[in-house]
Amino acid sequence: MDVHGRIREVLAETIREELAPEHQQLSTEDLIKALRQRGIIDDVMKELKFVTDVNEKERTSAPKPPTHFVDREPPVLKKTNIDPTRRYLYLQVLGGKAFLEHLQEPEPLPGQICSTFTLCLHFRNQRFRSKPVPCACEPDFNDGFLLEVHKDSLGDGSKMVDATTMLSICDPVHMVLIKTDTFGETTLVASYFLEWRSVLAAENGVTNIAVELLGVGTESNVSVGVLNIRLEMYPQLNKTLSSEITSTQFTLERQKTAEKERLFLVYAKQWWREYLQIRPTHNVRLVKIFAQDENGVNRPVCSFVRPLRAGRLLDTPRQAARFVSVLGYERAPVIGGGGGKQEQWCTLLAFLCRNKGDCEDHSNLLCSLLLGFGLEAFVCVGTKAKGVPHTWVMTCGTDGTITFWESLTGHRYIHRPVNPDDPPIVEQPKPLYPYRTIGCVFNHQKFFGNCQPSDAVDVCVFDLHDESKWKPMSGEAIKSVCPPGATSSVPPFPPLCASAVDAAATSNEIELQLRILISEHRKDLGLSTVWDDQLSYVLSPALAAYELERTTGVSAGNEEFQDAIRRAVPDGHTFKGFPIHFVHRNARRAFATCLRSPFCEEIICCRGDQVRLAVRVRVFTYPESACAVWIMFACKYRSVL
Repeated sequence: MDVHGRIREVLAETIREELAPEHQQLSTEDLIKALRQRGIIDDVMKELKFVTDVNEKERTSAPKPPTHFVDREPPVLKKTNIDPTRRYLYLQVLGGKAFLEHLQEPEPLPGQICSTFTLCLHFRNQRFRSKPVPCACEPDFNDGFLLEVHKDSLGDGSKMVDATTMLSICDPVHMVLIKTDTFGETTLVASYFLEWRSVLAAENGVTNIAVELLGVGTESNVSVGVLNIRLEMYPQLNKTLSSEITSTQFTLERQKTAEKERLFLVYAKQWWREYLQIRPTHNVRLVKIFAQDENGVNRPVCSFVRPLRAGRLLDTPRQAARFVSVLGYERAPVIGGGGGKQEQWCTLLAFLCRNKGDCEDHSNLLCSLLLGFGLEAFVCVGTKAKGVPHTWVMTCGTDGTITFWESLTGHRYIHRPVNPDDPPIVEQPKPLYPYRTIGCVFNHQKFFGNCQPSDAVDVCVFDLHDESKWKPMSGEAIKSVCPPGATSSVPPFPPLCASAVDAAATSNEIELQLRILISEHRKDLGLSTVWDDQLSYVLSPALAAYELERTTGVSAGNEEFQDAIRRAVPDGHTFKGFPIHFVHRNARRAFATCLRSPFCEEIICCRGDQVRLAVRVRVFTYPESACAVWIMFACKYRSVL
């Protein structure tokens, strides 16, 4: 009960015993040793409960009244009882140093919105996110994460793993640092793989490390800052390993990985030589065997894809395609002009935490989700109009049907090849897809180079078993450098997280902001604004139908919507409506985009007799806090001829 009292007694006793002979100084270690001998520290550790943030853990939000526009609830701290039969790694991030890009940043005033850093972690199927801290030269990170080291995957779940077993767990802690600016735009600052096993050889099972984070893309060898990290095993190890053992293990793993990668490189060179011997023109086809990740590391493209199951978060392959299409699209940033495309295929964690990425990131994620749903899916590498390099996804049906999936829009296209040898009288199918040429297709187990006479998509035959049309790579070679065969060079995939966005509250908030923006805009034009709440409400079914159509390809409920509008608009009045779709939640930015459309501008700036305005916003949430935002602007007025 009275821990403090007992500690005081022991300390007093120790000081009497130890200091009596000669008055020497006692160090903290001596006192801790005395407490440990009497078993007090163990008692305290048994009683400890670690505190975690419920909002971060469960992502559930209390039901909110519709009149109340609050985005974030204050974090509720909930006690987590530690399972004493499990090993945990307690990782603390204790501040950062030398983030020199932010040297000039002034101290943020209280209540002022400023740019923030957020640290995202993934370790063995567990994901964590730090509290956002203001960007500064020495950002004030102060967060602790409790990582469970052995999930049941190691067999006997009830047995406490010892240091030697943990040494064989080569999964790193993947840390991604994201910067969010004042407009809510995210950028990837750094992506780092933390080797946590050094703690197994640390005295007292605690180690402090200064981790130097390097930039991404073109800046992958420039330091962006240093994080101070403290690692601690809990419960403490009975026996720590010697540092020689851990360093030998790391060296062995590195050598093994390097050897596998070297052999794959030798094989890939040989494969490429053979491919070029088929036809000299093959050297201009987009056959991509390696790609650079955000840290500038060259990895086989097959390692960017693997079957990913979304648990209960996504129900159908088409819903998965819709989810991937509402993640933001952004080309990898390039410093300076030149128009060259900076290549950067992101690891999945970096893509998800940033919530946006290039078309390759979208294609890799969509292909992984479709493989998870049990389809035979491949990523296609080729070009679209004007020879712009592009990637998309293809699925092969058991009946031979080939379907293309555009990962940036969620559209699906059935592929019917044109036969160039047919006489001109035979009517050929008109392709609806935007793709022009295709160089190769791949997934986590297979890689095929296109060796048909023409690489145009419309004449391509996707019989992947025919080696005269598609040159395959050896499955064994691919398996050696992709999971589960590869060891540490390929980061494991993180699980998807449920949405943290409250759809109703966010819809209300954006709608309210848009009403204010429209009223102010009309006021500047000398127009008054009268809102029709009933008309606004009647627009809801249309927005729901649009989203349903984007997800399933089926449109429903249009008759009821049209009927309701006819009733809401009296005889002699005119109705105009304008729906628009966004994947961000910034009302001001959405409004500026809408004003650029002449149809929408006509509604917002409507003049006439008995003008009534309506606006309806509906936010549809998807995993990873991705959102599809539908907005409908409408007006009705008496037609005066």
